Amino acid sequence: MSNTSTRFDFRKRVSYDPEAKRLFHRHAQRQLKALAAALGLWDHQYDLRCHEAGPAVSGESILHTDWLYVQVSQSSMGPDAGILFRSCEGRRDYIGGVNNFAPIDLLHRPAELANRIRLAGLASSRNSE
Repeated sequence: MSNTSTRFDFRKRVSYDPEAKRLFHRHAQRQLKALAAALGLWDHQYDLRCHEAGPAVSGESILHTDWLYVQVSQSSMGPDAGILFRSCEGRRDYIGGVNNFAPIDLLHRPAELANRIRLAGLASSRNSE
């Protein structure tokens, strides 16, 4: 169990603060890598990307596989929609299937997030290739 006093606060606004935004993406990328491991993915089975965007927004950190797209941001819909995940058809599919949302705090619990993705029917034996 990690120490909650040292956990990154993904809810703390990062707009107009370049250093806070850099830290947001660094920590989000680390947690997306942990999510990939919780989903049983090998390094070659996914891409991690970061789009910092303009100063007024957080931008997005993205985990993209051949069948799953996960995007992390400080959503304008609030922290309960900070993680967007959906099916996709390859790593060039940026539209994908139906959007599903999860609270951004689930980044601290990658196994639980992986389970939510599985329960949505988005993880299957495809990740064991």
